[in-house]
Amino acid sequence: MLSCPARRARILLASLLLVASGCSWLRPAPTPILPAEELYSTGEQELTAKRYDAARENFKKIVERHPNSSYASRARFLIGEAYYREAEFDKAIKEFEAFVGFFPRHQIADLVQYRLAMSYYDQMKPVEQDQGLTQKAVDQFRKLVKEYPESRYATEGLAKIDVCRGRLAQKEVWVANYYFTQGNPSAARQRLELVLKRYPRTLVIPEALYLLAEVNFYEGKNAEAADLLRGLSSEYGYTEWGRRAVQRLRAQR
Repeated sequence: MLSCPARRARILLASLLLVASGCSWLRPAPTPILPAEELYSTGEQELTAKRYDAARENFKKIVERHPNSSYASRARFLIGEAYYREAEFDKAIKEFEAFVGFFPRHQIADLVQYRLAMSYYDQMKPVEQDQGLTQKAVDQFRKLVKEYPESRYATEGLAKIDVCRGRLAQKEVWVANYYFTQGNPSAARQRLELVLKRYPRTLVIPEALYLLAEVNFYEGKNAEAADLLRGLSSEYGYTEWGRRAVQRLRAQR
């Protein structure tokens, strides 16, 4: 027969085992690691439904738990895509830059580079404001055209470069006009001559020529001003600035 201390020890041991088994029963079962394909499919559904946080969670699980799967690289892109669609451009840019850094020759690398450029393009400011983002967009579209010339996005990239260059040229003319109205014709001339040299095929050229003619008139260089106006009316007579040139020439007679 067991002594009282022995019985108490046995009862205590049994109680501890019972408690331990009870705690084990209460603990939730570990979350299963879903296959990459299933996570990818769910992430796409969430992305389509505009549930961007949920979409990113699924794609991040692929990157973290299935880094060697065929879905991992595309999941990285779609993390950035979810940020892009949500207009979280800074976060999208980081994801796209990481992708093209890791996978420059991936079959969707051209698309990712295009999205990277668009992340800057979609943030372009009005002409009156700083155009740093516009220049960054130009740089990224140029990289797209250079690195992926056969891409279906290359043509769109070239078109976007023209739009950006037009915006940059407009900014220079806007600044030149500001200088001129503030009585600083030499600063205005510097900006306008830069536009004519750097952005010769942009839509702002007629305005730049007209304003440069006005700078010449202001400085007493009437012959040079008249030459500019005649060239403007001849080459760009169909524009508002071409018609203004004709009127200005008549007023000078």
